Amino acid sequence: MVNDTKTWAGQCHCGAVCFEAALSDGLDSVRRCNCSYCRMRGAVIVAAGVDGMRFLRGQDALSSYRFHTGSAQHFFCSRCGIHTHLQRRSDPNSCGVNVACLVGVSPFDFSEVPVADGVNHPSDTGRPARRAGILRFDAAE
Repeated sequence: MVNDTKTWAGQCHCGAVCFEAALSDGLDSVRRCNCSYCRMRGAVIVAAGVDGMRFLRGQDALSSYRFHTGSAQHFFCSRCGIHTHLQRRSDPNSCGVNVACLVGVSPFDFSEVPVADGVNHPSDTGRPARRAGILRFDAAE
C-alpha cells in the first residue's frame, strides 16, 4: 500500500509497468465478470477512476484489446502479458484494476467475489446490471 488506505501500488509480473491506483471503494468493490473475455482471463478486479490511475513507468509497454462493441479497453503488459487494468464499457470514466497486480493483494485473499453478469450486459439488454453469482474460495487447512 502507498500513502493512504485507498491508494495502492501495483505492477505487472515483469515489472515493466508500475502504477498507483486510487481505489474508489478500497477493496470493497471486488468483483469478477462472466463475459467471454473476462471468463477466459479470470481476473478479479476492483474499481478506480480513470483519473485515479497514475503510471510511474511503462505506460508505453501497455497494449490493449477491445472486442464486441469496442467500448471497453483491456490493458496488458506487452512484455509479460499480464492484464493490469481495463477501462469499463459501462462507465468509461472508471477502471477495473486487476487485484493480482496490487502489491500485497491476491485474488485468493477474498473468500467470496461477486460475479457481474457481463454476458447480459445492461448496454445490450437495456435492463439493470445484475449479479450472475458468487465465486468462492475455501483455503485448504
